[in-house]
Amino acid sequence: MATACAALAAPAHAEDKPLWELGIGAGALVLPHYRGADQSHVWLLPVPYAVYRGELFKADRDGARATLFDGERSELNLSLAASAPTRSEDNHARQGMADLSPTLEAGPVWNYTLLRGDDHRLDLRLPLRAAFTVESSPRHIGWISNPHINLDQRWNDWALGLQTGPLFADRRYHAYFYDVREADVAPGRPAYRAGAGYAGWQATAALSRSFGDYWLGLFVKADQIAGHAITDSPLVRERQQFSAGVALTWVFARSSRLVPSPD
Repeated sequence: MATACAALAAPAHAEDKPLWELGIGAGALVLPHYRGADQSHVWLLPVPYAVYRGELFKADRDGARATLFDGERSELNLSLAASAPTRSEDNHARQGMADLSPTLEAGPVWNYTLLRGDDHRLDLRLPLRAAFTVESSPRHIGWISNPHINLDQRWNDWALGLQTGPLFADRRYHAYFYDVREADVAPGRPAYRAGAGYAGWQATAALSRSFGDYWLGLFVKADQIAGHAITDSPLVRERQQFSAGVALTWVFARSSRLVPSPD
């Protein structure tokens, strides 16, 4: 998922940068079919690069968000997140079941700055997002929240982001991924009804650097499935998971207008 990380105030090392930038590149991702799956996708795909440094709306390596409230240490943003699709015929645990459509999540996230310096910032982030399937007839599939601590640290041209925290979701969200209906019962796959609540925790590390007209980024994520809401589902085959990705993009267009930015 993507979360908001807009600066509350321009730090001492802020510099003027283009209002917007556009680019294109390529990336590779290794992602589990879904949380709890024992199989993974390897995605090789084009990577669009878009940065916008507006006062009310921002889009950068931390995702797209609109600032709804901005105080000295506290801000309220609107953020987005997404997940990839899974074809059940490609997944052993879900053979014969309905495919998992890609999902889009949207909702508010409240950020509170715990610590801030010229080259670092530590935030508490409390998001709450509604999840929808991305298909011809989109469906609302529930609510999800992943409160977490986020640290952004800079060393010259390098930017490091670290975050960790638990995950919670309502029954409807868990049902989309982990329910097994009577019609889907099979050997080794008994009927199951997921619950609501705690679903484990995640920790992510991301590293990026801009050099000239190019931007390089990579991330690794550890995911621990836990909690009574989903762990007993026969679709949970792996409780400890890892994912990773890397991307290289070429920035081919920039705004002539410059704005203060801590990026």
